[in-house]
Amino acid sequence: MIDHRRLGRELDLFASDPLSGAGLPFWLPAGAAARHAVEEYLRELERRAGYQHVHTPPLGRRELFDLSGHLGYFAGDMFPPMRLSADDEFVLRPALCPHHALVYRARGRSYRELPLRVAELGGMYRAERSGVLGGLSRVRAISLNDAHNFCALEQVGAEVAEILGLIGAAHAALGVRIAGYRLSLRGPGEKYVGDEEQWHRAEDLLRAALAGIDHTEAPGEAAFYGPKIDIQVRDAAGREFTLSTIQLDFDKPERFDLSYVDAGGARRRPVMVHRSLVGSMERLFAYLIEEHAGAFPVWYAPVQVVVLPLDDRQGGPAAEFARDCVHAGLRVEVDGAGSLGARIRDAARRRIPYVAVVGPREAAEGRVSLRQRDGRLLDPLPTSAALDLLTAAARPPLG
Repeated sequence: MIDHRRLGRELDLFASDPLSGAGLPFWLPAGAAARHAVEEYLRELERRAGYQHVHTPPLGRRELFDLSGHLGYFAGDMFPPMRLSADDEFVLRPALCPHHALVYRARGRSYRELPLRVAELGGMYRAERSGVLGGLSRVRAISLNDAHNFCALEQVGAEVAEILGLIGAAHAALGVRIAGYRLSLRGPGEKYVGDEEQWHRAEDLLRAALAGIDHTEAPGEAAFYGPKIDIQVRDAAGREFTLSTIQLDFDKPERFDLSYVDAGGARRRPVMVHRSLVGSMERLFAYLIEEHAGAFPVWYAPVQVVVLPLDDRQGGPAAEFARDCVHAGLRVEVDGAGSLGARIRDAARRRIPYVAVVGPREAAEGRVSLRQRDGRLLDPLPTSAALDLLTAAARPPLG
């Protein structure tokens, strides 16, 4: 069975160490390169969709999480407060929404600004038990692709539909296969905030957004503050889990006294839509490593092309072509050690999408011979044409 932990070691994507701590893996250069490419793609996808990106701190005063309800409803999953003095305690945040509520209320808001879409790829922390931790799929330090969309009640349906479209675009670009859609609702005997009317309204809005989409309903799977749409995937072992989510929240705007001025000059309360296109970078890559067996699409492969001079005499032209690749934005390496066959096999082992061979004839004619990851060979191309082909293949699918 394909296991992202084994592939992570073999491909030098991530590692862990007891000195770092359980559930706190670190990303090695290859894994970090792939992750950065995905992060840049997501930020650009969001930017084009009208999102404004922010940076907020990964911890806050205890009072912030008292106000948000996390300490009341979620304390068992949070790290203990850090006391600096008798009246000054800080908490590692378990979610980004309290800080994004503060971003919204940093100044007065008008209905003309809505929907206001606040996005961040930020850190949050969960005090997971050591027995459930594993690889990248269950960690204690989480880098979440997150956003909170503040909108008027009448805008919720269109906003959720827009988010579903963005999730579909991101999944298609990354190679994610959706296993199903789940409408997660309140269940009996659980602690939830808000009143009956708010919950019924939120659940009806999400049902309407899923009209025409095959889905299941899951009582008891809602967040403590509202119902949600969960987009499910399956890992290599067939286990289903939530990758992306859309959640409606009437509670946080009330708790943080968020408002906007409507067209008639009256103060109104916005609805807060929590959404993540792909979840956390850790869980996403646990899935992607297994789904692609380490052979990522070209645009986020850690190394997109490795240049192989036949011998030392082609070192200069090979290095020049590699420099051109770097200037074109490609992730490239030059490998001149050992036999050509051994170097080609090593590139295949590392799942590098393209090998560019520079022999005596290619060097003399200003060409390179490209070999694709599936073993297909292309006719020798002028270096400029080869560069055009590689940059086109490595372009993120933003449309």
